[in-house]
Amino acid sequence: MSKTLGLALGSGGSRGVAHIGFLQALEEEGIKPDYITGCSMGAVVGGGYACGLTPEEMKKMVFALKKRDLVDIAPNPISQMGLLRSKKLKDFLVKNLKFKNIEEFPLPFKCVATDLLTGTTHVFENGDAATAIQASSTVPALFRPVKLEDKLLVDGGCLCRVPARILKEMGADVIVAVDVLKNCSEPVEKLKNILDMMLRLFDVMEANNANHLRESVSDICDLWLEPEIAGMSQYNIKDLKPAYDGGYAIGKENAQKIKELLK
Repeated sequence: MSKTLGLALGSGGSRGVAHIGFLQALEEEGIKPDYITGCSMGAVVGGGYACGLTPEEMKKMVFALKKRDLVDIAPNPISQMGLLRSKKLKDFLVKNLKFKNIEEFPLPFKCVATDLLTGTTHVFENGDAATAIQASSTVPALFRPVKLEDKLLVDGGCLCRVPARILKEMGADVIVAVDVLKNCSEPVEKLKNILDMMLRLFDVMEANNANHLRESVSDICDLWLEPEIAGMSQYNIKDLKPAYDGGYAIGKENAQKIKELLK
């Protein structure tokens, strides 16, 4: 294989566990990426892999997670702009990432967040890795925004759910994007409360954004993959196996195609 491979791992909450299954399948097929970009859960998984964690190690970590490991209620949520703090997420990242700074990662890695003050995408390519991934994963209104210098950062998925174009700038010859939110906006029977309404709104908006994004990167993206994870909410962390299995399956299904692209 003479060409370089870049993987763009998209946002998707708990459905992003599919990225772990996808990476596991590629490893079993002898396929190693040269560059990784990620957004939100794609940043968590992509950053973990780029810093040296194996898919099996990441699978064990996320399957052992409980809601209490991530949920920390924020005082004064209105003034603090979030129902939850993300301190527990930050602590989890600090504990498990093998390097402090992005530029120390064995694999070149970048992740994206959204700066609320400028309304633009912020790309992390160096500096504190835990802060970068935390910011990329900060769901607006659900988690308190991350303040960094003159920026107020939230989930990169607001503007750039699957950061494929960045891989071209990094030097990747072959670009494979993985979007885990297929069917996330399929019809629901009812909404119970304002939180349900807010999360449902995110699902509908992200599904629409995915269609536009896929078209916008069609000129540089060699493969756009969408694992089958029917019926699973991206906000449910009780049963992650369907997401992992969906990612693993699509990795196996496309391994030969990726190998052909890399020749």
